[in-house]
Amino acid sequence: TDDTFLNMEHMKMGNYSPVTEFILVGLSKYPVLQFFLSMLCLITYVIILLGNSLLIIISILDSRLHTPMYFFLGNLSFLDICYTSSTVPPMLIIFSSETKSISFIGCALQMVVSLGLSCTECVLLAVMAYDRYVAICNPLRYSIIMNRVLYVHMAAWSWIIGYLTSLLQTVMTMILPFCGNNVIDHITCELLALLKLICSDITINVIIMTMVGIIILVIPLLLIFISYVFILSSILRINSAEGRKKAFSTCSAHLTVVILFYGSALFMYMKPKSKDTNTSDEIIGLFYGVITPMLNPIIYSLRNKEVNEAMKKVLGDICIY
Repeated sequence: TDDTFLNMEHMKMGNYSPVTEFILVGLSKYPVLQFFLSMLCLITYVIILLGNSLLIIISILDSRLHTPMYFFLGNLSFLDICYTSSTVPPMLIIFSSETKSISFIGCALQMVVSLGLSCTECVLLAVMAYDRYVAICNPLRYSIIMNRVLYVHMAAWSWIIGYLTSLLQTVMTMILPFCGNNVIDHITCELLALLKLICSDITINVIIMTMVGIIILVIPLLLIFISYVFILSSILRINSAEGRKKAFSTCSAHLTVVILFYGSALFMYMKPKSKDTNTSDEIIGLFYGVITPMLNPIIYSLRNKEVNEAMKKVLGDICIY
């Protein structure tokens, strides 16, 4: 009878239909919290679009901002717009939908886009740290070292590396069998949540994810840390207090963004994983995906005299027009 039972179980497993769609049930147990987060995400999404678009526009229109620093900042703003656009509107649709379903291809596309943008930001923040290192530690050679060819290539490779790693992880996940298990305990098609649905061995996926985590998260963070050790050392050697203040102000915005981005990213991907998704993980995921992109243009314009002046000039011209 035991052998008959096992054979029946194997037959059942073999009869599983292939997954054609996924059901996103994250936070569905908390309708009040879901509604509150929907309103919060909608408001922050509008702020993200306006703030980051304005930052891109002024960096293009004002010739004083045609420097490597603002070129990278424009890339970061564009990245933030794309990332939130790939996650927030679909999430709001899912929250308001009764079925809460997303197609297999739609889920794969959302994951490859959002994961690619996250990986790109990791590399881009390291590139921006190098730019600040050259500006503070080698100011006389800055324009020679950070020439247009170099900084355009650095930005381009940030996008290429980010999307190659994302494409690899997405393909390696979506080709595995889900065996009919299509309920994702998350608010978006997120890599870790999808891996929990796989009914075959995911050892290779875990190894690849660990390697990508080291390459995309740990190594850029280490490079940022080393850059700021040299930057801090150079700032402390500046004789005038005004000079030290000016040098530090050029780096403080980038350092704040790094802390916000890597703090939430490391919490999500490097902490011990439990079998079930915690509500706190989903809230942190929202913070990582919505709050940080909203704060980026505010942080970069708050203490940046050049951005403030350019913004006043552009807004003044618009009002006059």
